[in-house]
Amino acid sequence: MNSYAVSILALATALLPVAAYAEDVPAAPAAADVAPAEGAATPDGGEGQIVVTGRRTRSVVELDGTQIQKELPGINPLKAIQTLPGVTFLTADPWGNNEQNISLFIHGFNAQQLGYTLDGIPLGDQTYGNYNGLSPQRAIISENVGRVTLASGAGDLGTASTSNLGGTIDTFSSDPKVERGGTIAQTFGSYNTYRTFVRVDSGDLGGGNGFYLSGVRQDSRAWDFNGHQGGYQANGKFVHDDATGKLTIYGAYSDKTEPNEDATVINISKGETPGKVPYARPFFYPNFAGMQTYLASGAYKAAADNYRNYYSDAQRTDYLGYVKYDWHVSSNIEWSNQGYYHHNDGVGVVAGPIDVAGLPGLFSFYYPGVAGSSPTSTANIARLTTIFGGSGLASRTTEYRIDREGGISTLRGTFGNHEIELGGWYEHQSSSAYRRWYALDVNNPSSPYTRPRDEAAPLITQYGSEIRVDEIQTHLQDTWRILPSVTILAGFKSTFQKATQAVPVQPIPGSFSNSTALPVGKLNTDKAFLPEIGATWDVDGNAQLFANAQQNIRQFPTSAATGLSPFALGSQPVFEAFKANVKPETSWTYEGGARVHYPITGAGPLTAFEGQVSYYHVDFSNRLLALSPTTVITSIISGAAIIQNVGSVKTDGIDFAATLRFGPHFSIYDAASYNDSKYQQNYSTGVPAVVVPTAGKQVPGSPMWLNKTVVSANYGAFDVQLIGDYLGKRYATFTNDLSVPGYFTLAGRIGVAVPLGDGMVARKLNLSLNVTNITDQKGASTISIGSATNTYNAFPVAPRQVFGTIAIDF
Repeated sequence: MNSYAVSILALATALLPVAAYAEDVPAAPAAADVAPAEGAATPDGGEGQIVVTGRRTRSVVELDGTQIQKELPGINPLKAIQTLPGVTFLTADPWGNNEQNISLFIHGFNAQQLGYTLDGIPLGDQTYGNYNGLSPQRAIISENVGRVTLASGAGDLGTASTSNLGGTIDTFSSDPKVERGGTIAQTFGSYNTYRTFVRVDSGDLGGGNGFYLSGVRQDSRAWDFNGHQGGYQANGKFVHDDATGKLTIYGAYSDKTEPNEDATVINISKGETPGKVPYARPFFYPNFAGMQTYLASGAYKAAADNYRNYYSDAQRTDYLGYVKYDWHVSSNIEWSNQGYYHHNDGVGVVAGPIDVAGLPGLFSFYYPGVAGSSPTSTANIARLTTIFGGSGLASRTTEYRIDREGGISTLRGTFGNHEIELGGWYEHQSSSAYRRWYALDVNNPSSPYTRPRDEAAPLITQYGSEIRVDEIQTHLQDTWRILPSVTILAGFKSTFQKATQAVPVQPIPGSFSNSTALPVGKLNTDKAFLPEIGATWDVDGNAQLFANAQQNIRQFPTSAATGLSPFALGSQPVFEAFKANVKPETSWTYEGGARVHYPITGAGPLTAFEGQVSYYHVDFSNRLLALSPTTVITSIISGAAIIQNVGSVKTDGIDFAATLRFGPHFSIYDAASYNDSKYQQNYSTGVPAVVVPTAGKQVPGSPMWLNKTVVSANYGAFDVQLIGDYLGKRYATFTNDLSVPGYFTLAGRIGVAVPLGDGMVARKLNLSLNVTNITDQKGASTISIGSATNTYNAFPVAPRQVFGTIAIDF
């Protein structure tokens, strides 16, 4: 299936006036490959940079903080990399902050099959309602990102992740600036957007000491309803750097609320087809009277699966910190040690009608109705309406907690032509998930910006899960430069996961779809030998060949609220059978390619050419699918996981990209990506067994074709950029009987950096204007897939939006 194997390209210079091909970087692993970008990234008109690293057996590309902010001030670092070939990133908001409907594919691997880190510490697998981490946009303020590194194919052996089947996305915070000063940036724009960013740098305090403190406040109305997106964040970083080593202390606080988006249900068996269903399903909040009128209207009755809710959002509060010391033991030995802690308190809330999607049947287990009548009878609905506050609505929550502490240790030594690395990672996770239902009082309706448990006790606690996990990972690798132009890398990693679930509150048997009880007990998995071997050959100073083969694993997710987690299965016997018979997903990724950069003379205005071509093949084993336990995918009634092993997936893909530079002021970049990921077997489900014909079918959700085009120009204080993104057709069911068409989106920016006179407190004024979705393209953004046939859910593409930013450096 998936792959995200290979090369990501010399996008170098494409997006920006300047790019570098780092052919002279040492063969040391990721973080040491490229010098970190210094200082906070601000939306100025300066030169951003993308660095394609050489002497690597895999493709690795780096996007710096300045370029990230050019795409859109405050953008999610993950959304920023959508300009890279092979990357598909979709959300229903322009910043990419709305985690509920994020879709990320890189060469066919989905978001939960990639690894994510911040300054080396693990961020988990990015599952919505996360149990083992947090999103990059909550871990760091966007403007404080120094760079983002994308390693395709497979990540470094030392990456602290249990999900990096298809590579890693590593975000790095900027260091304190050497010069004392600060930045104030204010963004205004569509739908009442305002974003205020402030950062103060101490400058060099002497003795290698320096720090910065920063904060941000953002608020924006959702484009299709009156929900507010944003919140508060704060970051701080201290660095002490001397001849003995480097001490880094980092802390982050995030308190964010993101309004969720209801997806449109497509179900051809019910006549719910594109064109006959709404493009968006906006919430009514704060129009409570309008919601009450809607519940009594014919439009509500006719809406079927696409009814409108009152409100829904995701509230997340995070505290994250680490201490790291890089010790220069000797001239040829480095020892890095890092300890970290993360606490999350979160809740997902949805308030909607009590008489839809099987809810009367669910509530009947807790509030038995009139004897002899159905749960949906008029008498029972009236009774439930009274119980839940007289509004005809109820608030459902999933309440989360995460506490993680861990350590990472890496020892590197250079001995002649060999660079040896030995490392280990340990993490202890404690997480919980509770599903609760609250009344919504007709005389005092609740708000999406408060937590229901702070206002009243729950009427129903449907289930409660407590999970403890220990992660242990070790690796050993040798990078051997056998010739000045030839390097071979070989190594392996080992991974061990020990997980236990307790269920203080079990669902009433039958009240939770496809479930009699959530399982309890232990689930231990391990893989002692996951090898990697690769090589690079510098053909000359302008061309390099690379090849790599690597095996990797995705450990089982560990959450009762996650579809692919064994702890979310519907009974103890099913769980025990799963433990005995199902193995974690694994993949072998093979990649090879060439990257070149050549200056050109005598060709008129054309002064340079850069390009990369790469091929990848993936053998994916034990591919697991999460089948929806309800007829409507992501239905509010929810239910226990149905996990299906569909055997193997094979992927073949190719990237071809080129950058043409016309002097220092103008460049054109274009990249075409092709990915062919197919299931190799059918699977059987149900009793009696029904064969689902998936053999030879494309893996849904990931497009076969992508094309990226970037045109950049700069002159003096001004810079201009246009980014075009073609997203190909995507299948929307496991048997490929439904699909969504491809489309093209265009975004742009114009900026100017104005130096201010000597003697002024302010040193530079930066002005920029960004426009997203310039052509106001409509289409399917993220698609939710959970069925073999007939049905899927689709989120809308955000419309054209305009943002202006004023930033002052002082």
